Amino acid sequence: MAERTRNNPNEAYIKYVSSVSPKTKETRSLLNAFLVGGAICVIGQFLRYMFEFLFGMRGDELAGSVSVVLIFLSALLTGLGVYDRIGKYAGGGSIVPITGFANSVVAPAMEFRSEGFVYGLAAKMFVIAGPILVFGIASSVAVGLIYYIAGLF
Repeated sequence: MAERTRNNPNEAYIKYVSSVSPKTKETRSLLNAFLVGGAICVIGQFLRYMFEFLFGMRGDELAGSVSVVLIFLSALLTGLGVYDRIGKYAGGGSIVPITGFANSVVAPAMEFRSEGFVYGLAAKMFVIAGPILVFGIASSVAVGLIYYIAGLF
């Protein structure tokens, strides 16, 4: 076996990487992701109940208001550098769809702001989220056209 490892550089490299890489604690990582993702969802549900109770919102108005507040909070926390620490602690749990998407738009914009407003901030804002937006917009146009054409018949 030792002879085979010496002759195969891939096996030697894999052995080296596994010896120097820190061991991950999967159970702890999964628990952190579950707790933080759940906390983000609880905050969203709390906002929903408060907007419904305090302002009498219903339906799309309620859903839109909660979404806007969650997007604003995640963008603000990203700008302050707090969301990065949450992401490091929670891993995938911080990528709850709406807050993680807002983070993926704001983080590149913050990183490239030194390059100027147009070439830095505006151009790099959608580096990560751009393909998602393109796919989402193209899909919504396609579905809209299908519904429109189906409504003609």
